[in-house]
Amino acid sequence: MTARILTSWDAPVARRLVAEDPVINVFVGSRLDAGVLNPGAPGMVWGWPAEEPVAMLHSGANLVPVVTDAEPLGAFVEAAGRRRTCQSIVGPSWFSLPLWRALGDRWGKAYSQVREVRPRQPVMSITDAPKVAADPRVRPITAGDFDSYFAASVAMYTEEVGADPLAGGDTSYRSYCRWLVDTGRAFGIVEDGEVIFKSDVGAASGPVAQIQGVWLKPSLRGKGLSVPAMAGVTEYVLADYPTACLYVNDFNTRAIRSYERVGYEQVGEFATVLF
Repeated sequence: MTARILTSWDAPVARRLVAEDPVINVFVGSRLDAGVLNPGAPGMVWGWPAEEPVAMLHSGANLVPVVTDAEPLGAFVEAAGRRRTCQSIVGPSWFSLPLWRALGDRWGKAYSQVREVRPRQPVMSITDAPKVAADPRVRPITAGDFDSYFAASVAMYTEEVGADPLAGGDTSYRSYCRWLVDTGRAFGIVEDGEVIFKSDVGAASGPVAQIQGVWLKPSLRGKGLSVPAMAGVTEYVLADYPTACLYVNDFNTRAIRSYERVGYEQVGEFATVLF
C-alpha cells in the first residue's frame, strides 16, 4: 500500500489521527492549524494507506510521523524520496529510529550520514498546577526585551543543537524568534535589561502546548533557579491549555529532575536524528 499527499479535504481524518495522542502529536497538530494541508503551504503531510489513512508523515524542515504501528514504514520511506529536504527526523523513538535506518538503506548517504542521533528523549507532561512555587519574575517577553532574548535564544540553540542558527547569514531564526515574541509564546526572567532565563511555546494545538527552548544563563546554573522558573512558565501555559508538555535528552539528568520536581511525568519517548 502506498501513501499519498493529504489535502484540505482530508483535514477531519488528519485531526482525528492527531487527537489519538495529542501530546505526542502536538507538532503535527500545530502544522494542521497552520494550514499545511492547503495548496502552496510550506511542507506537506503524507497519509497511509492512500484510501483511508490511519498514519501520517509530516514532511518539511522536519520529518515527523503520526503512527500507532510500524506497518507504514516502507511507504513513508518511498514518500520521503531520495532527495532529503528535512533537517531532522523527530518522533516516537520506536518508529523514528527504524525510519531513519530504512531511509539510509533505501536512499544512501543523504540520510545515513548524520550530524547527531539522540535515541532517547523522554516526553513529559503536566496537567495540574506545579508542585513548587513559581518564580514571580517570570513573565512574557516583550518587544523591548527582544535583543537580549534573541541573544539568549541563539546561545540556547547553539548549545542544544550544536550549530549556529545564524551561520551563512540566515535570517529565518531571527524571524522565528520575533514571531514567538509577537504571538506571546516567549517567556522569561529579565534582570537589568538582560534575559537570564527563557523558554517558549514551540508548538500548540487543541488542548496541548509544547514548551521548548528552555535556557538559563550558564553562570546561574546549579543555584536552584531553574525549578521555580520552569514552574512560572508552566503556570502561564496551563492558564491557556489543559496540558503542558516537553521532551528532553535522556542524558540531561539535571533537567529531567527539575521537570519532575515541577510535576512533569514521562508519557512517551522521542528520538531525534539531526542532519
